[in-house]
Amino acid sequence: MATTSNRHARRSRWISAAWVAATALVAGCVSMTEPECRSANWYDYGWRDGLSGLRPMIDVYTYQCRALKVEASETDYMKGWNEGKWEYDSRVHRSDCCPT
Repeated sequence: MATTSNRHARRSRWISAAWVAATALVAGCVSMTEPECRSANWYDYGWRDGLSGLRPMIDVYTYQCRALKVEASETDYMKGWNEGKWEYDSRVHRSDCCPT
Protein backbone atom coordinates (compact mmCIF):
# COMPACT_ATOMS: atom_id res chain seq x y z
CA MET A 1 0.00 0.00 0.00
CA ALA A 2 1.29 3.44 -0.91
CA THR A 3 2.11 5.85 1.85
CA THR A 4 0.48 9.24 2.03
CA SER A 5 3.75 10.83 0.95
CA ASN A 6 3.97 8.60 -2.14
CA ARG A 7 0.36 9.31 -3.09
CA HIS A 8 0.93 13.02 -2.67
CA ALA A 9 4.06 12.88 -4.83
CA ARG A 10 2.27 10.94 -7.59
CA ARG A 11 -0.68 13.32 -7.54
CA SER A 12 1.63 16.32 -7.59
CA ARG A 13 3.56 14.94 -10.58
CA TRP A 14 0.31 14.16 -12.41
CA ILE A 15 -1.05 17.66 -11.82
CA SER A 16 2.24 19.21 -12.96
CA ALA A 17 2.33 17.07 -16.10
CA ALA A 18 -1.29 17.91 -16.95
CA TRP A 19 -0.67 21.63 -16.44
CA VAL A 20 2.44 21.58 -18.64
CA ALA A 21 0.61 19.64 -21.37
CA ALA A 22 -2.31 22.07 -21.34
CA THR A 23 0.02 25.07 -21.44
CA ALA A 24 1.98 23.60 -24.35
CA LEU A 25 -1.21 22.92 -26.25
CA VAL A 26 -2.48 26.46 -25.79
CA ALA A 27 0.92 28.00 -26.59
CA GLY A 28 1.08 26.08 -29.85
CA CYS A 29 -2.34 27.31 -30.98
CA VAL A 30 -2.18 30.99 -30.10
CA SER A 31 -0.86 33.54 -32.58
CA MET A 32 0.54 36.85 -31.44
CA THR A 33 -0.97 40.06 -32.76
CA GLU A 34 1.09 43.03 -33.91
CA PRO A 35 0.40 45.03 -30.71
CA GLU A 36 1.40 42.00 -28.62
CA CYS A 37 4.64 41.61 -30.57
CA ARG A 38 5.46 45.32 -30.29
CA SER A 39 4.74 45.60 -26.56
CA ALA A 40 5.99 42.16 -25.48
CA ASN A 41 8.25 41.91 -22.48
CA TRP A 42 10.39 39.10 -23.90
CA TYR A 43 11.99 38.35 -20.54
CA ASP A 44 8.52 37.73 -19.06
CA TYR A 45 7.52 35.49 -21.98
CA GLY A 46 10.69 33.46 -21.48
CA TRP A 47 10.28 33.27 -17.72
CA ARG A 48 6.68 32.08 -18.06
CA ASP A 49 7.63 29.39 -20.57
CA GLY A 50 10.59 28.22 -18.48
CA LEU A 51 8.49 28.13 -15.32
CA SER A 52 5.95 25.99 -17.18
CA GLY A 53 8.66 23.47 -17.99
CA LEU A 54 8.27 24.15 -21.71
CA ARG A 55 11.13 24.05 -24.16
CA PRO A 56 12.15 27.51 -25.37
CA MET A 57 9.45 28.85 -27.69
CA ILE A 58 11.41 31.82 -29.04
CA ASP A 59 11.41 30.35 -32.56
CA VAL A 60 7.60 30.35 -32.59
CA TYR A 61 7.43 33.93 -31.33
CA THR A 62 10.12 35.07 -33.77
CA TYR A 63 8.29 33.48 -36.69
CA GLN A 64 4.94 34.98 -35.70
CA CYS A 65 6.29 38.46 -35.01
CA ARG A 66 8.60 38.57 -38.03
CA ALA A 67 5.53 38.04 -40.22
CA LEU A 68 4.23 41.26 -38.63
CA LYS A 69 7.58 43.02 -39.23
CA VAL A 70 8.51 43.00 -35.53
CA GLU A 71 11.68 41.42 -34.12
CA ALA A 72 11.50 39.36 -30.93
CA SER A 73 14.41 39.72 -28.49
CA GLU A 74 15.99 36.29 -28.22
CA THR A 75 18.51 37.55 -25.66
CA ASP A 76 15.83 38.81 -23.26
CA TYR A 77 13.61 35.79 -23.85
CA MET A 78 16.39 33.27 -23.16
CA LYS A 79 17.50 35.12 -20.02
CA GLY A 80 13.94 34.89 -18.71
CA TRP A 81 13.57 31.28 -19.88
CA ASN A 82 16.75 30.20 -18.10
CA GLU A 83 15.61 31.80 -14.86
CA GLY A 84 12.08 30.40 -15.16
CA LYS A 85 13.44 26.93 -15.97
CA TRP A 86 15.74 27.10 -12.95
CA GLU A 87 12.73 27.92 -10.76
CA TYR A 88 10.72 25.09 -12.35
CA ASP A 89 13.55 22.61 -11.78
CA SER A 90 14.06 23.72 -8.19
CA ARG A 91 10.34 23.31 -7.45
CA VAL A 92 10.25 19.83 -9.00
CA HIS A 93 13.37 18.69 -7.19
CA ARG A 94 12.29 20.17 -3.86
CA SER A 95 9.08 18.17 -3.88
CA ASP A 96 8.69 15.34 -1.40
CA CYS A 97 8.82 12.76 -4.17
CA CYS A 98 12.47 11.95 -3.97
CA PRO A 99 15.24 11.98 -1.41
CA THR A 100 18.08 14.38 -2.19
